[in-house]
Amino acid sequence: MVHHSASIQSFKQQKGMHTSISEILKEKSLKPSRRSLPCLAQSRTHPQNLNHILSVPLNPEPSSKPRSASPSCTDISHQTEGGKDLYAEESEAGAYDCRTDQSLLIKKHVTRARLEARTESLQENNPAAPSGLLFRDGKKRIDYILVYKKSSPQVEKRCTFERNLRAEGLMLEKEPSLTNNDIMFVKIHAPWDTLCKYAEQMNIRMPFRKKCYFTDWKSKAMGRFQLRWRQLKSWLPRNPMKLDKEALPDLEETDCYTAPFSRARMHHFTINNRETFFSNSTRSRIVHHVLQRTKYEDRKSKMGISRLLGNGTYEAAFPPHEGGYKSRHPIKTHGAQNHRHLLYERWARWGMWYKYQPLDLIRRYFGEKIGLYFAWLGWYTGMLIPAALVGLFVFLYGLFTMDSSQVSKEICEANTTIMCPMCENCSSWILSDSCVYAKVTHLFDNSGTVFFAIFMAIWATVFLEFWKRRRAELTYDWDLIDWEEEEEELRPQFEAKYSRVERVNPISGKPEPFQPFTDKLGRLMVSVSGIFFMMSLVVTAVFAVVVFRLFAMEKFVSFKWEFVKKNWQFATSGTGVCINFVIIMSLNVVYEKVAYLLTNLEHPRTESEWENSFALKMFFFQFVNLNSSTFYIAFFLGRFAGRPGKYNKIFDTWRLEECHPSGCLIDLCLQMGVIMVLKQIWNNFMELGYPLLQNWWSRRKMKKGGQIESKVLLPQWDKDWNLQPMNAHGLVDEYLEMVLQFGFTTIFVAAFPLAPLLALLNNIIEIRLDAYKFVTQWRRPMPARATDIGIWHGVLEWIGVLAVITNAFVIAITSDYIPRFVYAFKYGPCVNQTYGNICLAGYMNSSLSVFDMGDQKNGHPRYCRYRDYRAPPWSAQPYEFTLQFWHVLAARLAFIIVFEHLVFGIKSFIAYLIPDMPKGLSERVRREKYLMQEMMYEAELEHLQKERKKNGKRYHHEWP
Repeated sequence: MVHHSASIQSFKQQKGMHTSISEILKEKSLKPSRRSLPCLAQSRTHPQNLNHILSVPLNPEPSSKPRSASPSCTDISHQTEGGKDLYAEESEAGAYDCRTDQSLLIKKHVTRARLEARTESLQENNPAAPSGLLFRDGKKRIDYILVYKKSSPQVEKRCTFERNLRAEGLMLEKEPSLTNNDIMFVKIHAPWDTLCKYAEQMNIRMPFRKKCYFTDWKSKAMGRFQLRWRQLKSWLPRNPMKLDKEALPDLEETDCYTAPFSRARMHHFTINNRETFFSNSTRSRIVHHVLQRTKYEDRKSKMGISRLLGNGTYEAAFPPHEGGYKSRHPIKTHGAQNHRHLLYERWARWGMWYKYQPLDLIRRYFGEKIGLYFAWLGWYTGMLIPAALVGLFVFLYGLFTMDSSQVSKEICEANTTIMCPMCENCSSWILSDSCVYAKVTHLFDNSGTVFFAIFMAIWATVFLEFWKRRRAELTYDWDLIDWEEEEEELRPQFEAKYSRVERVNPISGKPEPFQPFTDKLGRLMVSVSGIFFMMSLVVTAVFAVVVFRLFAMEKFVSFKWEFVKKNWQFATSGTGVCINFVIIMSLNVVYEKVAYLLTNLEHPRTESEWENSFALKMFFFQFVNLNSSTFYIAFFLGRFAGRPGKYNKIFDTWRLEECHPSGCLIDLCLQMGVIMVLKQIWNNFMELGYPLLQNWWSRRKMKKGGQIESKVLLPQWDKDWNLQPMNAHGLVDEYLEMVLQFGFTTIFVAAFPLAPLLALLNNIIEIRLDAYKFVTQWRRPMPARATDIGIWHGVLEWIGVLAVITNAFVIAITSDYIPRFVYAFKYGPCVNQTYGNICLAGYMNSSLSVFDMGDQKNGHPRYCRYRDYRAPPWSAQPYEFTLQFWHVLAARLAFIIVFEHLVFGIKSFIAYLIPDMPKGLSERVRREKYLMQEMMYEAELEHLQKERKKNGKRYHHEWP
């Protein structure tokens, strides 16, 4: 056992051997890191009106009264005004079977007029406090809201649950709804002692001490360089995309170390105000942790708010918003009323579309999981800028070289080339009639296509690798480096299904229900069979669209309008794409229900396993549904149509569709462009327009039904209850939409270089749509923690690999790049010479074969041309493939192999060069861990010295 004084003396002797913490603290910090930690909550960085709303005396909260042993569920509180009770809390007696529901739930009838009068009196007595954020005493903050119906039969479960919540240290207060007589709200407040207890159990990291940095000669040199750079930047114009820190005081830089909270070492932590030490999101997370682990029956598995929401005991459970998001006064002159108002003014408004996102404030209000989603979405949107610019450059290059293209010139000047009919009811036509079609094709199929495909494959890798680095910086700034996800609770459905078989959990050491391997394998096989069945449904839908295109083609050829008749190919492709879009969106609804059913059939063990399984099924279903018709057009359209005199037909009726002499790339481009634009419009409407309509309709019903007058100011819990809940799948739908867009942007980008530009424009709108939805239209979700985007990162990497393969096939098979390349270097006029535009002279004539239509009357020519590499009818082997066909085929296969190996090699090399965590950040993390241990040691010494000086005696016990 080491004596404390001896330890202190030993520590003093070691000061000359290394730099002490106190000396380090005196040094000038060179590279402060911005961390939005809970220490911001007690600093001066609050919105202007929050300080006097949230600050209360530092005295501990009075402990709740000892709970009675009776089974009653009583919590009677009175709000008095002039000696009269304005409201008496409901009382639920223990005799559950001998009373009606109304007698069980309501002890004293309260009229709506008296409730409204109480609300007005509260606002008059405490005008600074936002309506609905505090208990009736005007001091206790509401950390969570539970909602239930008075008519619900689950009274006993609810009473037991609420009684156990009080036993855990939470304080409850009930309030009837002003908009619905059957709705009752349970307001929950977590006192200081309860917060400290569970913060210690959950290992929540809290602010410990100001940050300090080790400075060597390199750091000092870099510090001087950064100082000079900042001085130079001060002379330059201000970046308009940066947020104004004066309007966003919450984004001021802070330097705080954090450590897992401990009540035994509470004196180490920076506690200036107990009410603001734990942020609102942290308080809500602690309360949610208690709600998930509180029993409502004596059986060990009967616990948690999730089960009570599932069996109808409660209707909803959510943390409250921090007041309204609008103010009568401008934020610049009067400041922000609350964080929600601040988020709306500086993030969710449409006028902020060009500004950077306040990620620290988003994280503080909604939690790290939602903060990471918006960080990823913002990073993806920013990375789309160079891709969109390069794609636009490739498109403009095709636009400016459209008239000078040798292939387009030959098609436009082919006034004497008679082409074979392209359908059963069609007649022969002149090749020059498709001059416009050929020029439009050149916009997307030019010499820049290969470069852009390679660029986008490399871009996808750079995007993912740099996102890993950005994620590492965020996890450091948000103090998630050492955070480990808690052991999840089992899903109620899993427990109910496998409660008879148990085994010991290797992590917790407790017995839990177990799913046998044979049962799991059988359910997985059924799920896989369902997936394949849905795939066959997609193939059937694609086949139906193909048949429709053939039917529409014959109708448009014989159409009365000359414009439609002349452009029947565009009309056929356009209507086919629109019909395909309707089928895609209809099947998406079916796929969601099937994915939900199959995931529940598998009985996943935990909620995260359920979410991952559901997300994979939804991605797989929607990806196949969205891209199946695109794959058909890219790789099958016109490949199996046959030749004149020997066409292939469906049901011996409809002749398969052929590609235009300029190729099928324009059909692929049209398919991608229309579906991408229509899908983005539809998604934006469903994300914002639909919730707006729902909220408007609910408000209209309340006013029309006379439930509440328009002049009555609703408390916050009533306002939140009338908002839409965050969708049941959490962020799955948000990520799914963006991941599918990422696939559209990369997989067939060689055929549609404008895809990144459309994605960029959509995402600029998407960020503000999602922000507006989260801040104004949805209830506040439970702030959850996360260190990455989960399973979606693996999906993005898989899409990046698939994009390389598909773009190789699109360039080699769908476009005319390889046939033109083979002609220029093997058959053209520039063989063994320098490549140029003149080298493609005669290419169109070389790519067309001759067909003998027999004796023709009325002066029609005997021969017509069609797109293929076949021998003429007068040769020894008529209509057989020529040597040029085999040369082109070999070149296509060689290009696919070379392209894939080259791009995969570049991708792997780039991934190797870019580390997942910046070197400076890695060193900083290790340095901080070392300094934290030293500071904890020194803080203990200082505390013991103060105690010894205060008590005037020496301590001989172990350190705490």
